[in-house]
Amino acid sequence: MARRLTIFILIAMIAGIAFGMALRALLPEPAALHQAAGYLTILSDVFLRLIKMIIAPLVLSTLIAGIAHMGDASALGRIGGRALGWFVGASLVSLSLGLALVNLLRPGAATGLPLPPVGDQLGLDASAFNLHDFFVHIVPASIFEAMAKNDILPIVVFAVFAGVALSAAGPAGAPLVRGVEALVQVMLRMTDYVMRAAPVAVFAAIAHAVAEQGPGILLTFGRFVGSFYLAMLLLWLVLIGAAFLMLGPPARRLVRLIRDPALLAFSTASSEAAYPRLLEALEAHGVPRRIASFVLPLGYSFNLDGSMIYMTFATMFVAQAYGIHIPAGRQILMVLMLMITSKGIAGVPRASLVVIAAVMPHFGVPEAGLLLILAVDHFLDMGRSATNVVGNAVATTVIAKWEAARPQPDHG
Repeated sequence: MARRLTIFILIAMIAGIAFGMALRALLPEPAALHQAAGYLTILSDVFLRLIKMIIAPLVLSTLIAGIAHMGDASALGRIGGRALGWFVGASLVSLSLGLALVNLLRPGAATGLPLPPVGDQLGLDASAFNLHDFFVHIVPASIFEAMAKNDILPIVVFAVFAGVALSAAGPAGAPLVRGVEALVQVMLRMTDYVMRAAPVAVFAAIAHAVAEQGPGILLTFGRFVGSFYLAMLLLWLVLIGAAFLMLGPPARRLVRLIRDPALLAFSTASSEAAYPRLLEALEAHGVPRRIASFVLPLGYSFNLDGSMIYMTFATMFVAQAYGIHIPAGRQILMVLMLMITSKGIAGVPRASLVVIAAVMPHFGVPEAGLLLILAVDHFLDMGRSATNVVGNAVATTVIAKWEAARPQPDHG
């Protein structure tokens, strides 16, 4: 099923590109083209809403069941500590790699593009990050409100408390544990049903992007887009290299299993869309559900490697475009500030742009410069989303091995 889905998604991507270009040729009038392309979003938006529909109950049920079987709270603390340690290290590597390459390639120098006036605003709420609000927010006032909003961090906090309480309740909690395990099976079956619509959503998303923007936009921003994807390719090599270093030969099987969710995240520009399939892929690789269901939701909030590399790349691109020189020491400070700020931004709309907009003024970089890259942000988001999936897959599998829960050996 996974291999067939990958093939169907690839076919859908090619068909979407062709259809988007045909639509541009048939409807040269911008208003008519925009209206027709808008209809395509019905399919992709419905699919993403289906994904959102199952994510909260899937995260809640798998996490409660996993923690209830974890045995003791010390194991939970150990896994959480190792996960956060890995996330911080991976974030530093991603940010530093982006910084090194953007300085080496200098995609913002001599772009030839008209620069937006320094005073222009994007309408982003750069004050969305607030330490007080973040720490208060992660504890849910109501689990039903958190689930209604698909707010992953508060769901994780509630699930941790519920799982530990069920484990401590012993025989009295056994009926509830069995009920939660039954809910897990139902949610996994629903996931299978939803994922069958993925190729249709991929076709619509790609066709809409090509119809609206056109392939020419990639040529206009070719140096920036090409440099960014080169940086992400190197980050993939670092992540996969880390997987081989930590896991040995079984890493080959992991790469094969996550190919499908990574492709889905890329084509829909949504790492959230790949979450259910990624969870299944990790379990197929031998990662115990109790670990995967705990580490993966944390990773989706704290371990966004693709978004990390984008933050330094985009900030320095804008600085280069405006001819602003930022000394090396200040760039290192920027990396540290981006790493800290990004950890509290989970759940904020357009989080990467919000973080960048909040940090830019500290280094004299005009927020208006982000208008330069908004035209190609969708195409960049495709790569960011796929990279986030790969980074979380590697992190979860490595942490599972550290817990002496070694994945199944590769038999071919």
